[in-house]
Amino acid sequence: MKNLSIKTLFFSTLLLLVTLLLLLYVPFRTALVFYEENTASIEAFLPIKEEDTFQIVFKHSIHLTDVVEKYIVTANKDIKQYEIIYEEFGIGMPSNAEVDQEFEYIDGKYHIKDLNNVFSSINIRNGKTVSENRLFWGEQGNHMVYFNDYFEPGAWFRVEIKNLSLWQYLKGVRIHE
Repeated sequence: MKNLSIKTLFFSTLLLLVTLLLLLYVPFRTALVFYEENTASIEAFLPIKEEDTFQIVFKHSIHLTDVVEKYIVTANKDIKQYEIIYEEFGIGMPSNAEVDQEFEYIDGKYHIKDLNNVFSSINIRNGKTVSENRLFWGEQGNHMVYFNDYFEPGAWFRVEIKNLSLWQYLKGVRIHE
């Protein structure tokens, strides 16, 4: 009888530990993850789902006008850029749309729509001199944070869509309003 209860206790404890490890370390939640430079160190993350959209807005360092890049999360966890909006032509800005893209001028801004730029990751630098980069998300892009609230001016990041474990989720910095 004593031998049976030791075995039961041992297997119960083992089952509890395995369950705890699975809960902590098996990825369960998809997020837009900001990795510090070329490392696996997570600086911050934004919980996100397939087909969710987000925008990265940066201040053009020469024109000092906003440039809006719009993205959507694909089914295979890539980042697809589908639109760019800007106010001035010049360095780094496209002068027209390519084949199968739409170019419009709306309310003083140039829109290039129907982009199909798909990335497994993107590199983003938080502005150092003109540091007004912002992240928008939500159904209408109604949630917004400044990169400076989470990152040092001048820092750069690799951004990817990844599944995070509960442990990564709990120890990381969650982006929120």
